[in-house]
Amino acid sequence: MGLSQSQLAKLVGLSQATIGKLESGISSGSSHLYKIARALETTSEYLTGEIDDPTEGYVPAPSSQAVAESLGLIPVRELDLSFGMGSTYLDVPVTEEVRHFSRDWLRQYTRSDPNDLVFARGAGDSMMPTLLDSDLVLIDCAQKTLNMSDKIWAIAYAEFGMIKRLRPVPGGGVEILSDNPSVPTATAYDGEMQVLGRVVAVVRKI
Repeated sequence: MGLSQSQLAKLVGLSQATIGKLESGISSGSSHLYKIARALETTSEYLTGEIDDPTEGYVPAPSSQAVAESLGLIPVRELDLSFGMGSTYLDVPVTEEVRHFSRDWLRQYTRSDPNDLVFARGAGDSMMPTLLDSDLVLIDCAQKTLNMSDKIWAIAYAEFGMIKRLRPVPGGGVEILSDNPSVPTATAYDGEMQVLGRVVAVVRKI
């Protein structure tokens, strides 16, 4: 497979010296032989010389995607609400963090394509008591039109991502509301605010 001893050792969690002793014949066996065989895409029987065909009896481990699909789980990426959005309309910034949600659970809240869904970790108390600090929220990025007043949305405003209630007002403005009465209301005009998606569900510890 073109692996060096150190690369193989890293894959299976052993020292390079241990791999070197096995390869040179100084050590005749190892309790980790199964892990080594798995990393080399063969079997322990082939490595010990019991069989001559490296593919005989080898069954590849299922990918994480295959396991998720078999369990009815859908991967959803994370939206970084602390990402500075600047003054231009950008695509939704996401991190490499992925969580898997049940397909049936997601369908209770939205029928949008899973690729249009992201999750985010809330921060702060501006939406208390509706949303608590560190609540996990699910955002449907296919919904960006304010056709429902006073719903909760993920937005980009004043260089930051945030989660707020939105209410269109006469004159083309949008009120940015917090459920915490101690947080003042702001009003956005003329593209000052970008709607990223509507918050459709919240997950929290009890």
